[in-house]
Amino acid sequence: MQQQKRQPELVEGNLPVFVFPTELIFYADDQSTHKQVLTLYNPYEFALKFKVLCTTPNKYAVVDATGAVKPQCCVDIVIRHRDVRASYYGVIDKFRLQVSEQSQRKALGKKEIIATLLPSAKEQQQQKEEEEKRIKEHLAESVFFEQTLCQPENRTASSGPSLLTVFLGIVCIAALMLPTLGEMESLVPLYLHLSVNQKLVAAYVLGLITMVILRT
Repeated sequence: MQQQKRQPELVEGNLPVFVFPTELIFYADDQSTHKQVLTLYNPYEFALKFKVLCTTPNKYAVVDATGAVKPQCCVDIVIRHRDVRASYYGVIDKFRLQVSEQSQRKALGKKEIIATLLPSAKEQQQQKEEEEKRIKEHLAESVFFEQTLCQPENRTASSGPSLLTVFLGIVCIAALMLPTLGEMESLVPLYLHLSVNQKLVAAYVLGLITMVILRT
């Protein structure tokens, strides 16, 4: 005998509800935004019933506040703002979308959607642009300060030749001034006489040191 597949028991309130968008923004100066659409998705293999509740139902009109969604389908819920006034600017209202299985009354899941009325879409866009501008200016100032802090270190590092370079240059000059091997008429001791090759090396090193000093 084949065992019948049992549908997993659904726990009340734990079923994920998929709805888009999760935030509604109405603009007083733009009538096209006074009508918003919520899309409820049903990815499950069973049909769902839905019900839309609101904290301030007098401000909104919900078309088809109750209904059903077939398995793996979606449905659009139209919400209209019908009381646009300045005293409601910035006030946050909430919608609650409850879903349940068609054969049951208990709510299997729920989702809250925030609704806000703002005075002007242009003002909102300007505020967003100003905020972005402030962020860019702040980043630019941070980069400028980092570069300013690095400059004194660079100047210190390249302020002049090191003591070792100067010392080697003096040693090479002194080596070139010493007598060459074979010069008999010299008051300098014989062990300080340098060969021609040694003086060539000293002259080569002195040339390199001169180039380094000129670059710094």
